[in-house]
Amino acid sequence: VQLQACGGGLVQAGGSLRLSCAASGRTFSSYCMGWFRQAPGKEREFVAAISWSGSSTYYADSVKGRFTISRDNAKNTVYLQMNSLKPEDTAVYYCAAAETRTILAGAGGYDFWGQGTLVTVSS
Repeated sequence: VQLQACGGGLVQAGGSLRLSCAASGRTFSSYCMGWFRQAPGKEREFVAAISWSGSSTYYADSVKGRFTISRDNAKNTVYLQMNSLKPEDTAVYYCAAAETRTILAGAGGYDFWGQGTLVTVSS
């Protein structure tokens, strides 16, 4: 499956952005989808994941209550709505797909990765 993320940009602290990740190539609805991020000089970290059906979601503590992951299987797209953004949310955000009916937080479980989209939050 090929993944194409978009929606990043520059936003002031307290603002919002919505990231999108379009998938193609295989049956999107079979995949658990996740968002990860990597800040400069730091390791890639888990942000959020959603099960293949959309019925289950899981968030990192650092974004819980501010970010919302969702998916539209008819459009082969997963979204990350980011509200109340903070400067520490600045990072390159990656979407990823895992061919599993479970929901995964570990990067090692994901089979396919998008190219990343940069989110910069100014203070």
